[in-house]
Order: sequence, then structure tokens, then C-alpha cells
Amino acid sequence: MIEVKAVEKPDERRDFPRGHLEAVHLTGLDFAVATFEPGWRWSESVAPIAGTESCQVHHNGYVVEGRMRIRMDDGAESEVGPGDVFVCPPGHDAWVVGDEAAVVYDFAGGMATEYAKAKEG
Repeated sequence: MIEVKAVEKPDERRDFPRGHLEAVHLTGLDFAVATFEPGWRWSESVAPIAGTESCQVHHNGYVVEGRMRIRMDDGAESEVGPGDVFVCPPGHDAWVVGDEAAVVYDFAGGMATEYAKAKEG
């Protein structure tokens, strides 16, 4: 069976300060499109929602537009921009670089299912 969904008609949308995420859920793939506005930083915009000191979601990403800086909990840093494909394990902070929104496609699944959702319990 072939499944096709359009990102323009997401199954869900999650808003958070200075950004939002749109997710489509298919059998075997949870896909997210995240938009981060200038001034967005995970530790300020999403940490209060997630309830963790750093992002604990694994990302397999593709940057469509804009730039982001990622700092791992161990201090390692990298910057990603348009056309970059990246893998980022749990345990990081990230922020938008410059005055352009960053748009990231995430294929790892965790972003579409868990990101920016309040922890229960």
C-alpha cells in the first residue's frame, strides 16, 4: 500500500515561542517540518515545554532555508545551512543564526512525535 500526504496539510501543528512544527504521520515514517524564527533558541523556547535542560530528541535533518547553530552538551558545535543534511543525537541546544527564519525537514521521527510536547506525569 502506498501512502502519500502533503506537508501543506499536516496531521498536526505544534506552536512554541518563535516557531512551530508541522507533522505528517505515515506507516513507518513520522516527518516534521520545523520553522524557527530569528531569535529562536531551544533552551529558551522549547526547554520550558520539554522539561529538560537540553534537547533529548534525535534529528535526521535537512535544512531548507536559514541557518542554525547546534551545541552538543559536551561543548562540540556546528552550524548548518541551506542544503545541509545532518544527524544530531540527543543532548544539544540550537539557535537561529541571522535574521532569516530557519526551515528544517526532520526524518528521524522523534521530532514529529515528541518535540515541543509537554511531558506527562
